Amino acid sequence: MNLLADLFLTFARIGLFTFGGGYAMIALIENACVANKQWITHDEMMDITVIAESTPGPIAINCATYVGYMRKGFAGALAATAGIVLPSFVIIYAISIFLDDFLAITAIAHAFQGIKIAVGILILDAAVKMLKKMPQKTMPRIIMAAAAAAMLAINIFSLRISSIVVMLAAGLVSLILYLTKKGGQAK
Repeated sequence: MNLLADLFLTFARIGLFTFGGGYAMIALIENACVANKQWITHDEMMDITVIAESTPGPIAINCATYVGYMRKGFAGALAATAGIVLPSFVIIYAISIFLDDFLAITAIAHAFQGIKIAVGILILDAAVKMLKKMPQKTMPRIIMAAAAAAMLAINIFSLRISSIVVMLAAGLVSLILYLTKKGGQAK
């Protein structure tokens, strides 16, 4: 199959059958791009996820764009991005035209309650896979535990902290660790 068509169709399937946004799509993107198609490695997928989360825009679209670009340049990025965006756009557009009170339909409301559970499971699945493949080193584990504790405290105490402050703090911690490691190697 033509690679551009394959990129489009692969990401269209992910976009069509995934509810819950980008985080729910990460597990499916990894399965399609790493395990099935072998377009990228697992390490590249982890890097893509980190980069896609820290750049503007939805994480799934950023991941699709990156994979498409890595496989077929600008045309691949366009095909993958269109594939992941188009199904959601068409569905939401059709709903907005034909059904004014879409969620007022009892069957639809109940279906979305079930979908919420599935989305949580997809996000948890992606997190567990990334955790299992994380380097078995002490420092990454400490940083992960500290970040999880900070996130939990922020949610429990309903603190309003800008994501920019969190990213800057993470960058500062990474820089300090890098300089400490580099300084230790210079001696």
